[in-house]
Amino acid sequence: MEYNDLSKPASAATCQIHQAMKTLLDFDDPHEKECALRNCLKKVENLEIKNAEGEVIWSQRIACLDQEQEVEMINPSLYRNAWLNHQTGLFKVADGIYQVRGYDMSNLTVIAGETGWIVCDPLISCECSAAALALVNAVLGTRPVSAVVISHPHLDHFGGIKGIVSEEAVQNGSVPIIVPEHYTDYAASENVYAMNAMQRRACYQYGTALDFGETGAIAMGIGMGQSRGTVTFIRPTDEIRKTGERRIIDGVEFIFQMTPETESPAEMCWYLPQFKALWMAELCNATMHNLYTLRGTQIRNGNAWAFAITQARALFGSEAEVLFQAHNWPHWGNQEVNEILEETAAVYKFINDQTLLYMNKGLTPNEISHTIRLPKSLEKVWTTRPYYGTLSHNAKAVYQRYLGWYDGNPVNLNPLPPSEQGQKLIELAGGLEAVLEQAEKALEKGEYQWAAQLANAVVFVHPDHQKARYLCADALEQLGYQAESGPWRNCYLNGVDELRHGVKTGRQAKNSGDLARCMDSRMMLDYLGILIDGEQAEDKDIKLNLAITDTQEKFCVHLIHGALLVYPELHEKDARATLTMPRMGLAAMLSRNEDLQAKLIQIDGDPHCIAELTETITDFDKRFAIIEP
Repeated sequence: MEYNDLSKPASAATCQIHQAMKTLLDFDDPHEKECALRNCLKKVENLEIKNAEGEVIWSQRIACLDQEQEVEMINPSLYRNAWLNHQTGLFKVADGIYQVRGYDMSNLTVIAGETGWIVCDPLISCECSAAALALVNAVLGTRPVSAVVISHPHLDHFGGIKGIVSEEAVQNGSVPIIVPEHYTDYAASENVYAMNAMQRRACYQYGTALDFGETGAIAMGIGMGQSRGTVTFIRPTDEIRKTGERRIIDGVEFIFQMTPETESPAEMCWYLPQFKALWMAELCNATMHNLYTLRGTQIRNGNAWAFAITQARALFGSEAEVLFQAHNWPHWGNQEVNEILEETAAVYKFINDQTLLYMNKGLTPNEISHTIRLPKSLEKVWTTRPYYGTLSHNAKAVYQRYLGWYDGNPVNLNPLPPSEQGQKLIELAGGLEAVLEQAEKALEKGEYQWAAQLANAVVFVHPDHQKARYLCADALEQLGYQAESGPWRNCYLNGVDELRHGVKTGRQAKNSGDLARCMDSRMMLDYLGILIDGEQAEDKDIKLNLAITDTQEKFCVHLIHGALLVYPELHEKDARATLTMPRMGLAAMLSRNEDLQAKLIQIDGDPHCIAELTETITDFDKRFAIIEP
């Protein structure tokens, strides 16, 4: 067999997987298609959005989705989801509620208030949110933005904020921004603390380095992918703190439901009585969601997620006539609203409870992921198919939430690193070629996971071995073609691309720096501690007093034993210096901007203390290896 860097067609084994999927699910059922196309006020073909420099930051020009048809390199269920998400334009949810879909990974939702548009969850990028709002105004008539309501602090729900409203309009009180409690803290911590690792892993989950098409990225299950425009942030003006809180926002009554520890640590849903419309944020998305997201984030609570949905049904289910959310499409009719709420809640409760049952029987995470199966009554439900999250990795998430990473087997307490393990596997097999021979046999038999594991073991010992790289890539490629989950497909195919062509820079969104600037003093100090290289700093002993003038805070920070210890409300007499500054002086230290430090920070004591502290800050490799050592 010839191994090279070219994409391969779907194998016979992969085609059999696809045929089995077509046998399992009712592809003749038109209902989801009818919902996705319903009330289209303006269809947009071949959408392409560019930034100010003329670069394409979002495109819906995907040839294989122009006509609804079967594609052998794409799981037929995932293709169906992709085709529905490809339907782009302005849609009516109810009289007075509208959504722009297909202009980013999420939907821009607008509600007609007395004086303007109430905008919900303004996308990832400014360029996309501005284009989406322009479409609304072009079709429905120009109105100002009168308020912004954001369901939770994930990038695809707030990043486009400055594309629809200015910071000045928010600060002067013209446009309120209403969010759930703790929104700002979680927006900053999730998108700053682990940003470098998360962005690199997001290249795999979202396929940002892949081209769209039959052998590349196709859909995410909750949209087509991530836009790559300018990400912004504005501090909110109003926080919702408890279920049942009401607000009259530009003449429209909102009844809020707090749903923390579900899809986000800070999240809320709401009901609009005058429209009989229930917004479920990301708790009901017409797909199975993630209890753990592959880019990496805090584990989500499946039990809390199920309870939040049943609570929403108890509170609003008796009268709600339309269910809508931040991704995919709405569903109409009181009976269907209640059915979706019940089925979706049952999925997360089943995953949570059955995983705990298996845990208590002694099964490990890997064993549970290969054992757990949804009941037949849920298995064929289109609105809970695993287009985004999967039963496999969600079950592992439940295990991790309760028992952590260790499966209880002492053999796995401190396993060998991949390169050393690979070397011993090669020795055991009788040499490198013997391992690859077994990998080839597994590939020919359609045992793609085993073929990939064997070939990847060789790659971790001999990263430049072309046959091992190509063989591993061919195996992963078939797994990608088979995947019903958009993120799984992207992860497999991103690994394929890097094995064949090396690591590329993922085409990511442009960071405006707003989030870092909006962190409070304590969070900035926490982030400073994360950036310090402990090995380089282990012999340092630097104690500094900080006086933050604009927030009237004081801290003592002590770099010792390689860690930055932070003492609030304390100044020590033996500190090397006292630094007096506004909060943005901390941002200048984080960025190592010496000119800005000189302007903002007054030093009483050792003039070299900042330089000595910040010289231990690490520069992260944005393209660190994943599929190879």
